[in-house]
Amino acid sequence: MDLGNEVQKILSWTSVCGNLGLHLVWQILHLIINVWYSVLGIARMVDSTLISSGLLKSYNAVNISKVRYLAVVIESEEARQTSKVLELLCWLASIGIKSIGLYDREGVLKKSQEVIIEGLNKYQKATVEGSDHGTLLEHVSFADTLLCHKHVDLEFVSFADSKPAVAKAANLLFAKHYVCTKPEKPTFTESDMSEALQAVGYGGPEPDLLLVYGPVRCHMGFPAWRIRYTEIVHMGPLKSMKFGSLLKAIHKFTKVHQNYGQ
Repeated sequence: MDLGNEVQKILSWTSVCGNLGLHLVWQILHLIINVWYSVLGIARMVDSTLISSGLLKSYNAVNISKVRYLAVVIESEEARQTSKVLELLCWLASIGIKSIGLYDREGVLKKSQEVIIEGLNKYQKATVEGSDHGTLLEHVSFADTLLCHKHVDLEFVSFADSKPAVAKAANLLFAKHYVCTKPEKPTFTESDMSEALQAVGYGGPEPDLLLVYGPVRCHMGFPAWRIRYTEIVHMGPLKSMKFGSLLKAIHKFTKVHQNYGQ
């Protein structure tokens, strides 16, 4: 009986020590990971500051011709921050982006498109009159940004655009290939679907680069048929956006060689 009690005590003591050891290891790993991400965050912030200040000369000249169409996906809750959206648009215009698509899942940006366009016009008027319109841009001048904005094409997209697009394209393909006297079943290809979407008015240009602002690393329902060869970059929360990080992402894309699936 005494031997059994001793064995039980040893097993209990071993279990307690094992649990304490595992808990200690977990805490150490958690600390290491937190320190690692903190260091990465500081490094990104310093890098962004250096790029924004123009000290890193390699970012001063960006081959913007490779970015013919740029899409920005914003989480719907953050898309309500109109001032941040305006600031981001001005940054993109100052870099030289000519065509920009704005997307959020719930259509907040589409509902606010008049406010966004009106806001840009107000900033342009304030610049022409030489008035101080706050600190919308920290790293680029109002004049440069708004001069570029004159040549920017904006497109507003939401998840609601995808549903009727697929339905109308499917109906068109059905009417074209099934409502006929041919006995054999048709074989649909990618080009057939693209042509059907284009025919019903939902083709649209394919973004060369898609920037995602939000908590998750996905395109949040952006029309899948338009991002077959698109480079997707997660930029973090909109409220934490930095001009340097934006310029770095675009600069990095322009240096990448794409094979387009070949």
